[in-house]
Amino acid sequence: MTTEAELDEALSTPRAETTAALAECPGDVVVLGAGGKMGPTLARMVRRAATDGRRVIAVSRWSSTAAERALNDAGVETLACDLLDRAAVARLPDAPNVIFMAGQKFGTTGAPALTWGMNTLVPANCAERYRGARIVAFSTGNVYALTPIASGGSRETDTPAPVGEYAASCLGRERVFELYAERYGTRVAIVRLNYAIDLRYGVLVDLALRVAREEEIPVAMGYVNVIWQGDANRIAIECLPHAATPPFVVNVTGSETLSVRTLAERLGERLRRTVRFSGVEREDALLSSTARMRATFAPPEVTIDEMLDRVADWVAHDGPLLGKPTKFEARDGKF
Repeated sequence: MTTEAELDEALSTPRAETTAALAECPGDVVVLGAGGKMGPTLARMVRRAATDGRRVIAVSRWSSTAAERALNDAGVETLACDLLDRAAVARLPDAPNVIFMAGQKFGTTGAPALTWGMNTLVPANCAERYRGARIVAFSTGNVYALTPIASGGSRETDTPAPVGEYAASCLGRERVFELYAERYGTRVAIVRLNYAIDLRYGVLVDLALRVAREEEIPVAMGYVNVIWQGDANRIAIECLPHAATPPFVVNVTGSETLSVRTLAERLGERLRRTVRFSGVEREDALLSSTARMRATFAPPEVTIDEMLDRVADWVAHDGPLLGKPTKFEARDGKF
């Protein structure tokens, strides 16, 4: 793929399981926080998978009019709303199905109060408004502690041990949804996502850019899990019929424990660059077990080799980028 239009088409293509999951959950779908990195393609995927004419409504502040217009062209309704404004959230339309994607990661160190507001108050506003709905709430693998490489990663039953304010506030977001499930019977599914990959951002893009510029690759955080964003979108939507009380929690990422060093070397081969490294691999990393995901959902469709090929080609041809590094190498939780 060579254009953003082709990329967005690929990232928003549902599979049969996605269509079947939506068929189990009749009624309109509201996507909250739909203006971020994943929201536009997820909302488009819902529209494409929902074949019964239901409304699909994407809610954001919409700082990008182009993203809003593209969704409208794809048949998705858009509404502008500041989700920190409780009164504005209360005026949002009814819907029995909600996908919650709002949150803040970058800038945590410089604006901790806003991060906590976005990651705890916004969920409270939205859980209150839609407490009678099914809610799929995006979270992050950052709620876990770093785990030994050989362990296979953190499991959903592990006690959370977030590092840093961002991760702690994300655990706070989960606790808010758990409270509404406990108090009001709200059906919730929590998606602990680690490292969705697009061609405009993601761990592989971060590595490819450093390789292309022949910058040193830090390897202290020496291992990662990654998943193609289209696959993450599909699984998140397919979580809707699994929403339950207490919440259904699932790690969503790739099943392979990938060496950062090896990924960089493979990108170097594709980009014809010499790869340089700094530091040494530590014995632990931010990793998630996908046993529950694999037992519940069809496997992701895009392989790591396909992701590497696509990212290397995109970077080699100066494809558009979002300019939002993942900072996956951070071990102190500061983003």
